[in-house]
Amino acid sequence: MSDSERTAIGDDEREALLDRVNSQGATVGARVPDEIEVDGSPLDLSAFIVETRKVDSVPPAINRKVTAARESLRSERARRLDRLETEPVDRETAEALAEEVIGIDRALNALEGIRRPGFADEHHADTLAGHERWLAFVDQVR
Repeated sequence: MSDSERTAIGDDEREALLDRVNSQGATVGARVPDEIEVDGSPLDLSAFIVETRKVDSVPPAINRKVTAARESLRSERARRLDRLETEPVDRETAEALAEEVIGIDRALNALEGIRRPGFADEHHADTLAGHERWLAFVDQVR
């Protein structure tokens, strides 16, 4: 049965899916898709994220790739969300679109965290910097 032969979801179902996609906790427990089509080409998204997260510091060449991937993913998210919001789609297609949007959001969250250390690391660095400032002050007073 083709998409055009299936029954399109109703406004209530569409709204429920959009609420789910746009909820703050949508990505909790969500899985990054292994592969996603971006601009007509497959992207091994899961492997890309794993490889970029292994890097301690992000060199400029990798940073450009991460930035380009984020931009492409944002475009794909917008395209899928627009399709979910406006096109007549059946329940199966609508569910798949919602899961793809949530997976893209999860991937974007993972990519956003690549360049920034975690809160614990930031706190530790701030604490050390504070101690160093204090020791420098004590040395000046002596």
